[in-house]
Amino acid sequence: MRRASLYSSSIRPGTAKGSREPAAQHAPSPPTDARAPAPEAPADRRASPATRRARVRDFFRRHSALVSLLAGVLIALGAVYGYAELHPAAHALTQEDIDSAVMHTLETKTLPSQAARAYEAIRGSVVRVREFERSPGDDEETEAGVGTGVVIVDKGIILTNLHVVAAAKKVGVVFADGTESEATVIATQPENDLAVLQAKTIPDDLQAATLRSTKDLALGDEVVTVGFPFGIGPSVTSGVVSGLRREYRSPEGKRLLTNLIQFDAAANPGSSGGPLVTMDGEVVGIVTGILNPNNQRVFIGIGFAVPIENAAAAVGLSPF
Repeated sequence: MRRASLYSSSIRPGTAKGSREPAAQHAPSPPTDARAPAPEAPADRRASPATRRARVRDFFRRHSALVSLLAGVLIALGAVYGYAELHPAAHALTQEDIDSAVMHTLETKTLPSQAARAYEAIRGSVVRVREFERSPGDDEETEAGVGTGVVIVDKGIILTNLHVVAAAKKVGVVFADGTESEATVIATQPENDLAVLQAKTIPDDLQAATLRSTKDLALGDEVVTVGFPFGIGPSVTSGVVSGLRREYRSPEGKRLLTNLIQFDAAANPGSSGGPLVTMDGEVVGIVTGILNPNNQRVFIGIGFAVPIENAAAAVGLSPF
């Protein structure tokens, strides 16, 4: 019988005893050399400039929204900083600064009076009312009298006194800009000595007066009158309201007027029909007469005006 082959049990060099696996090989340490080359740099450090630029472009492309936002923030901050540098914060005004400015203005500027401002507000609405008559055998009309009127509707509707136009054969008006026109009487209110005129020709920029209720008018309130006393004008006088709800009888004794405003601003023949005006330039009455104890027809300190409410009623409307 054939005998099995026998293997030697001797241990090979480098093999642990009792094991058939070879022992771990320990590679010898390389010799240390001070002149040995340094470790190689990472790949991104060795990239070429073109590769780096490509990576930068790729970064900006992938994060374009964020980059745009950051750029906008930086621009805004720069603008704010620049504005602050060019426009320093304004000095906060104090009451002392305001008082000083007011005093400087008062000392260096001549301001218009209240009466002047009131007249400026009303002057475009005041008209000269002319009464014409024709003598027998004379073909020419002559001016027989002068009064005053005030435009209350810019279509050429004018308020005046009835006694100014009652005897006229023809009525004419002259507007503030010099425009002359014939006028017709379209309504009357004898109980208040009022007449309403309609001008046939009116300026393009005719100014109507602002009317104001008399319900809050008080004694001592400053007022002005505007008119053509003795045909001279327009003339402005100033005074105060000196009485309310007064009565006045015309010099002829034919008519008793009631609920009148009494004032002490100078008025004379020719002022009739003109506006009584507050310092705000608003019409509160129509001048209708002056007190003449001796019938000399000159102003002695008391005039009367019809309240504007009555005057508005004469044209069939109320502005209040």
